[in-house]
Amino acid sequence: MDADEPLDPTPLLALDRRVAGCRACPRLVEWREEVARTKRAAFADWTYWGRPVPGFGPPDARLLIVGLAPAAHGGNRTGRMFTGDRSGDVLYQALYDVGLASQPTSVSADDGLALHGVRITSPVHCAPPANKPTPRERDTCRPWLVQELRLLRPTLRAAVVLGAFGWQAALPAFTEAGWTVPRPRPAFAHGVRVPLDGLDLFGCFHVSQRNTFTGRLTPEMLREVLRTAARAAGLG
Repeated sequence: MDADEPLDPTPLLALDRRVAGCRACPRLVEWREEVARTKRAAFADWTYWGRPVPGFGPPDARLLIVGLAPAAHGGNRTGRMFTGDRSGDVLYQALYDVGLASQPTSVSADDGLALHGVRITSPVHCAPPANKPTPRERDTCRPWLVQELRLLRPTLRAAVVLGAFGWQAALPAFTEAGWTVPRPRPAFAHGVRVPLDGLDLFGCFHVSQRNTFTGRLTPEMLREVLRTAARAAGLG
């Protein structure tokens, strides 16, 4: 198959449905569903998603963005990656600024947002307490990311991994999906670029409120990583 030929979305949609039905981690199931019941006062009129949040973006993506896990009142509420929280506000604005998103905001799953050649996923698909999944939960969720990477492989040319946790979780998944990751595994750093066979892997500080409020990650720093990754992926 030619790498530029659009892929049948059915296998990826089927995977997304399976992800959304997962109940493998009791602690995460209990937490995500409790949050969905009790809600935050500002979202009292919302019907929370309260399930694992699948990836978002086209099945023929050339660039993948790998986060950490859904936010309790963001993706766990809206059902879409980085949608409805401060981290998403920063990420989608940057994607729009560099021409990779159709609009600068992401507030709900039906707001019309489209990504251009980009897919967003995470190594943990359920919102964890205190935004901290355990190593066991990370490892239990890894097969979903491995399957997603295998489906994306025909067109995928670059990936941006947000944060050290995502980096530690993503490297073994890329290995299991068939890419050759250097040994010893490369250390995470903002702006690091690791060439794999047919794919460039980039590190970027996470778009967390702590990082963006303190200036550890500025909008221009984020845009620069995304621009460089987009060029490596062959996106305009």
